[in-house]
Amino acid sequence: MTTAVLPTHPSLADGARRTLLTYLAISALVILLMMVAGLILRMGQAQWIQLPADIFYQIMTAHGIGMVGIAGLAASAVMWFFLSQHVRLSPAILVTNLIFFLLGVVLILGGIFLGGFAAAWTFLYPLPAQNMNQWGTGAAVSYMVGVLLVGVGFLLLYLDVGRAIISKYGSLGRGLGWPQLFSNSSEPPPPAAVVASTMVVIVNIVSILVGAVVLVLTLVNLLNPGFVLDALLVKNMIYVFGHIFINATIYQAIIVVYELLPRYTGRPWKVTKPFLAAWTVSTLLVISVYPHHLLMDFVMPDWVLLIGQIGSYLAGLPLLLATAYGAAVIVSRSGIRWDLVSGLCFLSVWGWAAGILPAIVDAVIPINSVMHNTLWVPGHFHFYTLLGLVAMLVAFMRHITQGAGNGESLLDKLAFWAFAVGGLGFVMIFLWGGLDSVPRRWAVHLPEWLGLNQAGSIFAAIVVLAMLVLLLRFFQQLKNVQIVHEES
Repeated sequence: MTTAVLPTHPSLADGARRTLLTYLAISALVILLMMVAGLILRMGQAQWIQLPADIFYQIMTAHGIGMVGIAGLAASAVMWFFLSQHVRLSPAILVTNLIFFLLGVVLILGGIFLGGFAAAWTFLYPLPAQNMNQWGTGAAVSYMVGVLLVGVGFLLLYLDVGRAIISKYGSLGRGLGWPQLFSNSSEPPPPAAVVASTMVVIVNIVSILVGAVVLVLTLVNLLNPGFVLDALLVKNMIYVFGHIFINATIYQAIIVVYELLPRYTGRPWKVTKPFLAAWTVSTLLVISVYPHHLLMDFVMPDWVLLIGQIGSYLAGLPLLLATAYGAAVIVSRSGIRWDLVSGLCFLSVWGWAAGILPAIVDAVIPINSVMHNTLWVPGHFHFYTLLGLVAMLVAFMRHITQGAGNGESLLDKLAFWAFAVGGLGFVMIFLWGGLDSVPRRWAVHLPEWLGLNQAGSIFAAIVVLAMLVLLLRFFQQLKNVQIVHEES
């Protein structure tokens, strides 16, 4: 039995190593469970299983908040691992975040499956309180406090990352490479991992602070119904929080592509002025793009919708083009050694790029007005989360265990192609449903929609089986992993 050895910063002590591996083990398990939950939802809509409406919405709520939360946990492990090669991070904060996360998850699951809370992960006001006797105040409070605890843990983590970057580079602006971008500094630019982490620190601190405020306001309303909230303001705050946070998970996870593709191709990932400009522009746009979720709220101020409209067209393009182009250049004619990890990295860039396109389509107002509340929306976000984000995360997990006995097998290769083909079929069925105006978030579907639901269930089952293979191998090899410093 061989042992996997992965290079990292020498300050990564045994405690930090174990914590990172715990992050990944929990993430792998929960990602698989959330995929099973998604399969159950599709099979219920296909009428292949009997799923009562109240249970459907509870599972839907858990699936949504579960994937958002676990994507954040896994992506932060990717960021922390590679960033630790350049700055000195606090292992104690890494542990603290995990503790807050687990405490929050217990309260969230209790509120959902014991208390019956089923207001979707977005918990739009006034639904948590006006629940038509489907759940009690205690269930809603448990859910809100749980999400708040998860947010507090992540906030501490990002504050520590920001501290470490400022300590090393002098400011967050320098972490984004502004001297090299704006003043032709002779100093070398910060590595791609530092640039990406700096952007995530900025946007996610905004996201989590806004989320904390809206969660506290919702809690006050639940405990004191006389405290009436402005529904439109609350909706804006929820989408600032949710949209930024889930997008930031991809910006953290993409670091695995920046770090691993150069190892496979023997070519460096060049941090150029266009690359730095793309990350700076995306930092501004990802904060302002959320109003495309509110284009159907006709009472929104026109100027806010205009910002969201323009931002929706532009937000993903600078960074996406820089990354997709960079990946194509670094791989082209490089003689790259293709295996499971490099294949997942390249698939993830394609999945992210392709998934952005239906999102831009949905941001076109005439299209949004008839398609935003259809399956087109879960189609576009499953596209870049499943074939983009999840592929990045699994690439990192399997990279960790490379060399830990029983190398890549034929089953791994089959699982890769099953994941890619099944995932593409799964999201295309969603998009097709959107074109047919099949509504999203409905537990019961009309007979004419069942064929699409059944096809979607088949593709979902293929994805779940493929992920089961990929992650079982990860768990099998995880105990043999060591993380050590790579001598220069």
